[in-house]
This record gives sequence, structure tokens and C-alpha cells, in this order.
Amino acid sequence: MSTPQLVVHRDKELMAQAAAARLITKVVDAQASRGYASVVLTGGRNGNGLLAALAAAPARDAIDWGRLDLWWGDERFLPEGDPERNVTQAGEALLDSVPLDPKRVHAMPASDGVWGADVDTAAAAYAEELRRAAGPENHGPVPTFDVLMLGVGPDTHVASLFPELPAVRETERTVVGVRGAPKPPPVRVTLTLPAIRAAREVWLLAAGEDKARAAAIALSGAGEIQAPAAGAYGRSRTLWLLDAAAASQLPRSLYPPASA
Repeated sequence: MSTPQLVVHRDKELMAQAAAARLITKVVDAQASRGYASVVLTGGRNGNGLLAALAAAPARDAIDWGRLDLWWGDERFLPEGDPERNVTQAGEALLDSVPLDPKRVHAMPASDGVWGADVDTAAAAYAEELRRAAGPENHGPVPTFDVLMLGVGPDTHVASLFPELPAVRETERTVVGVRGAPKPPPVRVTLTLPAIRAAREVWLLAAGEDKARAAAIALSGAGEIQAPAAGAYGRSRTLWLLDAAAASQLPRSLYPPASA
């Protein structure tokens, strides 16, 4: 378990731009050392904001897009192409405009896909896809992602792990179906905390006043069942990327003034 590090930016636009630059560096370094990189994307306004900032970044083409494996932390279990699906939004923000290898883009199943409307079978299929991608060096049933990004919800949820719901209590499976999510749509597919913790680095994104209380709770020692964001951490690094509004309820002792 890595101790959370905090970086606080002036506003959400600067946060997105800085996070995009940070991600470019991380991916390029991984490709230089290993030949490829593996990243888990997140949806929501902060995740999509980061992708849009990456699309506009002059250095984006430093990435070898054909040697980048992309996964998702969660997905709304809706038909293929639905505008509310994270993969659809990611395509519009960035992915449709870069030369990715389609075989390396691992979208989560849709509700009209080969598994039909059976969300549990769809989740198990994604878990199997992760297992097949893991090598002996990964020491587990998922690849050791270079960066896994998570948006933090106002209720402290990450991915589709909501406080007190069964998915956040999962300790064995790497991917599960979610029913009865408190925000629409109620049916989803999500990575679990064991899968999230396989990442080398976990980045938690929070911007806006509506995220301030969630950040304060998650970083104050709350339990992961009540505050799932508190249970999201990487093997070597856990990085909270916030804007000033989201950090407004945190004690200044948690981050140096220079990071603002």
C-alpha cells in the first residue's frame, strides 16, 4: 500500500492539462523501458477532461499509440455506441483521433453484445480478458497497469464501487456486475479493489466544490466500505490530483503550498 500524495492545481482546466502532461511522460517512459504501456481509463467529467486535454497537447504524438494497451475501470451496461458509455465518450474526447491498435483497446462489454443483458457473465468475460493479458511477471490475474485513473464521486465512489454496496466488499473477483447503483444507469460493470490495487500507480481525479467533502473523507482515514476512494491505491504510488475547490476542505498539512 502506497501513501497518498497530493497535487493541487488552481482550477480544473489546469489540473486536466497537468494530468495529461504527466500521463504522456509516464506512457513514453514505460514504452521506452518495456516496449509498451498499459493504462486504465476513467469516465466522468474529470476523466473526459483529461482526455480532451491530452488530445490538445502538443506532445501527444510522443506516445506510440500502437503500443498502448487501454482498459477501463468501469462501464455503464448500455448498448454499444450509447452516448452515456465511457468508451463512447472517450472516443469522442481522444481515442477516435489517434492511431490505436484496435486489438489493444479493451472496452468493457455492452448490454447488446455477445453476453446479452447478463451483466454477471459480461463481467466474468472481462475478468477472463484481463487474466489472459496478465503475464508471469504480474503475479496475479490482471496486468500490472502502469497507470490506473479513477474519478472520485461526491459520495466517495470510484469506478462503480459505491459505499456499502456488495461490489466494494469483493476480495476475490477482479471484475463484477453492479445492480442498483445509486446514480443512473443502475446496472454497470466495474473493476474491484483487488484489480485496482494491481496497478503500479493509481491516480484519483477530483475537481469542483462538489468533490471537496468526498476528498476530505477519503483522505482522513475512512474505511473503504464507507468511502471506496480510501481503498484505491497503487503498488508504488497513489496520486490524488485535485483542483483548489476539491481540496478546499482538506487540512493544509496534507499538501505543500507549492503544489497549489
